[in-house]
Amino acid sequence: MKFSKSWLDEWIHTGLNAEALAEQITMAGLEVDGIEPVAGDFSQVVVGEVVECGQHPDADKLRVTKINVGGDELLDIVCGAPNCRQGLKVAVAVVGAVLPGDFKIKKAKLRGQPSHGMLCSYSELGIDVESDGIIELPADAPVGTDVREYLSLNDVIIEVDLTPNRADCLSLAGLAREVGVLNSKDVSWPEITPVAATINDRFDIQLHAPDACPRYLGRVVRNINVKAETPLWMQEKLRRSGIRSIDPVVDITNFVLLEWGQPMHAFDLNTLNGGIQVRMAEQGEQLTLLDGNEVTLNADTLVIADSERPVAMAGIFGGEATGVNEETRDVLLECAFFSPLAITGRARSYGLHTDSSHRFERGVDYQLQHKVMERATALLLDICGGDAGPVIEAAAEDKLPDAATVVLRHDKLNRLIGVNIEAGKVTEMLSRLGLDVTSTAGGWSVVVPSYRFDIAIEEDLVEEVARIYGYNNIPDVAPKAALTMSSYREAHLPPSRLKDALVDLGYQEAITYSFVDPTQQQLMFPDAEQMVLPNPIAADMSAMRVSLWPGLVQAAVYNQNRQQTRLRLFEQGLTFVPDNTAENGVRQTPVLAGLVLGPVVDEHWSMNSQNADFFDLKGDVEALLSLSADELAFSVERAQLPVLHPGQSARLQRNGEAVGHFGALHPNLLKKLGLKSQAYLFEIELSALTERRVPDVAGVSRFPANRRDLALVVDQNLAAADILDLVRKVGGNQLVGLNLFDVYQGQGIADGKKSLALSLVLQDTQRTLEEKEIADTVARIVTAVSDEFNASLRD
Repeated sequence: MKFSKSWLDEWIHTGLNAEALAEQITMAGLEVDGIEPVAGDFSQVVVGEVVECGQHPDADKLRVTKINVGGDELLDIVCGAPNCRQGLKVAVAVVGAVLPGDFKIKKAKLRGQPSHGMLCSYSELGIDVESDGIIELPADAPVGTDVREYLSLNDVIIEVDLTPNRADCLSLAGLAREVGVLNSKDVSWPEITPVAATINDRFDIQLHAPDACPRYLGRVVRNINVKAETPLWMQEKLRRSGIRSIDPVVDITNFVLLEWGQPMHAFDLNTLNGGIQVRMAEQGEQLTLLDGNEVTLNADTLVIADSERPVAMAGIFGGEATGVNEETRDVLLECAFFSPLAITGRARSYGLHTDSSHRFERGVDYQLQHKVMERATALLLDICGGDAGPVIEAAAEDKLPDAATVVLRHDKLNRLIGVNIEAGKVTEMLSRLGLDVTSTAGGWSVVVPSYRFDIAIEEDLVEEVARIYGYNNIPDVAPKAALTMSSYREAHLPPSRLKDALVDLGYQEAITYSFVDPTQQQLMFPDAEQMVLPNPIAADMSAMRVSLWPGLVQAAVYNQNRQQTRLRLFEQGLTFVPDNTAENGVRQTPVLAGLVLGPVVDEHWSMNSQNADFFDLKGDVEALLSLSADELAFSVERAQLPVLHPGQSARLQRNGEAVGHFGALHPNLLKKLGLKSQAYLFEIELSALTERRVPDVAGVSRFPANRRDLALVVDQNLAAADILDLVRKVGGNQLVGLNLFDVYQGQGIADGKKSLALSLVLQDTQRTLEEKEIADTVARIVTAVSDEFNASLRD
């Protein structure tokens, strides 16, 4: 929006220059795009009167004039303007004047006639007005007065780029209100007195779309003189706001638009047939606009119509057939409130954008129509004469917007702004903005005025106070953050590390649903109690999983069906087991599970293809256990689970407590579950893996290590782990290494027996071990395993 500073000064005088005012309103959120003078830089141009105007004897297009500029003598000036005539008041650049572009006026002769000055046009003074000749000043313009002073050209035009939410500032009234608040000054509001009706002419108005148009005002004004001259002051105000003067009726509607932000329209009363109907357009209706373009209306467009046809696009553009022209004598003034949603986007859909649609889309004060109607009527009667009828109103009060009430808390205001603003100052700011403010115990209760569509929540009021207080007045304090060292237990092993280890082993993470097929889960875990959902997403997702294995098996089947023969999948998630002792009757256990299927490695020319087996899976599990730095706390024992192969299933224990299982999927389940090859599964409670032993620092011995090998013959059913545990216990601190490197059954070994080959590494940190000490330690170990497990040395 463009406005002249002098016009704003009429409403509120701040004493600020243009640059300071622009800086002030920019910091308040109304960004100034530019400041430009209303006229070019010129001097010694005065008001003159054409006393004589005759034809130049030697040039058909030139006239010889005598001009009175208030001195003792008349000035002889040759002029080529077609509108030069006797009695006209003009702008005269006398000898010595300097015009824009550093053009200096000197005495001259034109075709033999002396010319001591120049009669100026608007363009020659750097004024943006379209004209074909010299400036025609009002008849009462005082001769000899400096034109800059007479036309108030020591002024600037300020252009403000408003955000869409600030429709209240699309007027001088809104801008004056903002400037008044910023400077703590009262606004000098124009006095608007209701115009008494001198005739009783009415015009029927009907609202057929009250949601889109809750209020419509009309007023008949008869016997106007549309050929009257628009006052120079009004022309200048319009020009400095970027609007050219057309005729007094249109100029008045444009003037009140700029003054109050309320669009208006004037119909030629004698072209309207029947009453006014505010309705939605019928699809395909035609309307010729004021600019001569014909549009085909859509059914979602609100129109103003008479009894026969649409005569205007409501809130957007008037129609040519009912527009004011030189023959108009009677008019119907229109002033309405249109709902923003009824206008938004409609103008653009027809390739239009008008000052009216720009304002209605953003929201116009729905309490302003009566005031603007009185203002426009008074101006029309004053300039064009005529007789005014009463104001006619059609309104649906229940469809008008409701005034919102917003609560602002003082502590939140101070917290968000970062500055403690006195309560009285806040009250003054909000009150000057036109808000109805009531102080409460903790802040304020604010009733939002009808012209502020952008205030709906507490944060909107905080923003209002902040920008009026001045963003540049808020101290620039760098944010502070108190850094506290987060607590981290060294003994905690993050799950991400376990995942990384599995990825390094060739696994890929899977994420499956917590809901599984109850039939499939029953096959795998026939003894488990299931939780079945009363309203499942689907029948095959109706049971809560008691293990991650059903989801991983489904993922494996899905991939096998798409020619993926080698799979390594893992998942971290929760299992859900009914338990009356647990909260909500459900025990939720975080676990880490995996599935291995297909070859050990991808097909390669340098090695034979070999499918993964139980020991490949066990090796991956042991790789996870090694991260705990406490592998000896874990033990593996045979287990019988319905879901696993009877001879290839194991239970994982930590310190004697079961924490997981692993093994081969039961052969009877492969086909039932849809798998095409043997799969191996593991599942371990996450808590057993995320607790690790913090390692102790130990120096590296400088003394030699000694290895001794033992081959022990034991019962076939004896677990090697039991032997190893006993050897560690007997070996004591000098036993620094123990490894089972061979298991043998066959020739030379009795039936029911097996040979376990152990390597013992003995070393001391303080001295070199003597052979006798080594032999004694080995002898103690042999005696101990012999006594405990009836073991013997192999021949």
